[in-house]
Amino acid sequence: MKIVLAPDSFKESLSALQVAKSIERGFKQVLPNAEYVKVPMADGGEGTVQSLVDATGGRIIKKTVTGPLGEAAEAFFGILGNEKSAVIEMAAASGLHLVPATKRNPLLTTTRGTGELIAAALEYNVNHIIIGIGGSATNDGGAGMAKALGARFLNSNGQEIAEGGGALSDLAAIDLSSLDSRLAHVKIEVACDVDNPLIGPKGASAIFGPQKGATPEIVNQLDENLAHYAEIIEKDLGVKIADVPGAGAAGGLGGGLLAFMQAELSRGVDIVMEAAKLSDIIAGADLVITGEGKIDGQTIFGKTPIGVAKTAKKHGVPVIGIAGNVAGDSDAVHEYGIDAIFSIVPGAVSLQEAFLHADKFVERTARNIASVWQLKGK
Repeated sequence: MKIVLAPDSFKESLSALQVAKSIERGFKQVLPNAEYVKVPMADGGEGTVQSLVDATGGRIIKKTVTGPLGEAAEAFFGILGNEKSAVIEMAAASGLHLVPATKRNPLLTTTRGTGELIAAALEYNVNHIIIGIGGSATNDGGAGMAKALGARFLNSNGQEIAEGGGALSDLAAIDLSSLDSRLAHVKIEVACDVDNPLIGPKGASAIFGPQKGATPEIVNQLDENLAHYAEIIEKDLGVKIADVPGAGAAGGLGGGLLAFMQAELSRGVDIVMEAAKLSDIIAGADLVITGEGKIDGQTIFGKTPIGVAKTAKKHGVPVIGIAGNVAGDSDAVHEYGIDAIFSIVPGAVSLQEAFLHADKFVERTARNIASVWQLKGK
């Protein structure tokens, strides 16, 4: 019997690999002779680097970069087991969690550190880079990222403009003649789970600016600046990004990656599954177990369990989902390939206790699922 364990992380308690190991321990109490294949999953957000490193036998590389406000920040990226692919979470270098609430100002924050992570990954001679772009503190359209890779953003006097979304109003020309030449030989895939355009009422500034510290006045300024930025990009590079779905992700970093690196924007879970070769692993399996911290009505919108379930159904393999919290609207997942869902929480427990004992709760739930699965064969 072959059982594939492909969960996402349980936020604030267990990594995806830890969840998979706890499921395996529980199942082995009932089915000790089964073959267990652990494939840690993610959807492009927090934990994607760790999941893909764990899934492929890769390694984490630590790097000091420029943080969102220009300070030094300790970040990281992953080199996958094939030694030809790198995976980056932009939030590790340019994330909102790196900026204290009292200092959040998207007029000033920069994606330069994300560009520095890309440059560091290029040092490992990779030909494929996966970039997750959730959780940003920035609204600079990826200008800081491109600067770190050699692009020049010039004002009308031919001088470099300052960092941050506020400085984009000074932009007159973009010069890519010194852009890192290695980028031409690298496939860039962007894990992007939003379809917001760069500008307008559903754009980067209007939708995501307030959580980054933007007042209504600042939102309007940032939106005007990104519109101007898009015009200069179209004029100098011949690339239209203003209305492209996903261009508004991460304060316009999605658009910047399209413009400067000809990146491909895709759903995060699809990118992760492809990199981990999940479909090949599931082929011939008898059962797939997936899960995440919370399974609810939102799970059907590109979350890990649904991606895993759709892949499993292509091979006719049943899928069971587990979660720390199974919400009342979770029944929707049954229409997308998850046959049954189980909460790991044994009763009325505090959130702190649920986090503290998550590994034991997962293991116990897995043991009970295995017992029911065993009865199926009797």
